[in-house]
Amino acid sequence: MQSESLVQNIEDLINKFLENEPGYFLVEVKIKPTDNIKVFIDGDNGISIEKCIQFNRQLYKQIEGNNFFAPGTFSLEVSSPGIDKPLKLHRQYQKNTGRNIEIVFNDSTVKKGKLIQVSNDDIIIEETTGKGKKAETRQLVIPFSNIKTTTVQIEF
Repeated sequence: MQSESLVQNIEDLINKFLENEPGYFLVEVKIKPTDNIKVFIDGDNGISIEKCIQFNRQLYKQIEGNNFFAPGTFSLEVSSPGIDKPLKLHRQYQKNTGRNIEIVFNDSTVKKGKLIQVSNDDIIIEETTGKGKKAETRQLVIPFSNIKTTTVQIEF
């Protein structure tokens, strides 16, 4: 089976059982040449290890039952995308409202700020420049079409 159609078939299986789990959503499916399937699922309030295990068991049985691979020749990993992975979906932006993000634009320039608002076409970030009494805060509207990648910034 072609890799693209295989990915699509697996995405369809996942989306079907996620219909009963409205707080969770599929972010991405990757299949490595070793037939290692990596599934990234997220939730509006995060996703627990227990939920990943549950999804893994459900999906593994369905992949086996559909004979996408010869028995025992594939492996499956279900996890969250991880905080270090770029945001891919509109729903991930919404989930991370209020967090600090770094945006790399299509022209490779970079902006950092707090994600304030998400709409269908753009996001609004609050950018602070300067320090102390000279600090200035302004809001910037950034169209999704100008964004190459967005990653959440971890604060310590």
